[in-house]
Amino acid sequence: MHSGLGRALTAVYGIFALSATARAGYQVIREFDVAPIAYSLSVFAALIYILATVCFVIGSRLTHRIAIAACLIEFAGVIVVGILSLTVPEDFAKPSVWSTFGIGYGFIPLVLPLIGLWWLARVGRQVKAAEAVAA
Repeated sequence: MHSGLGRALTAVYGIFALSATARAGYQVIREFDVAPIAYSLSVFAALIYILATVCFVIGSRLTHRIAIAACLIEFAGVIVVGILSLTVPEDFAKPSVWSTFGIGYGFIPLVLPLIGLWWLARVGRQVKAAEAVAA
């Protein structure tokens, strides 16, 4: 988990955790009444990014499983919010992190969980192989 791409992935998740948290905090404090659904979803996205970042950093067997769940929730969130932001735009008067599939972040929110899941699957196979050799 803590080599090459794993470190880069952890760094990107950390950056998204910080930026999504800052954005959500600003939105909630300054103008929550303008778009409460979108801003609540931004808070949720920030929490998912924080959770994933912590799990990538710790890198234990338990946090590996939690990171998989976080990436799945993140991907589902990006898809659902992306669709809703296009089909029910009145609920998204202001964009959230995942609006329009993460267009405000260069679609990275759409791709990041897929890369995370791929990495977690790769690392998971290596962990299982190492455990089999040790047993």
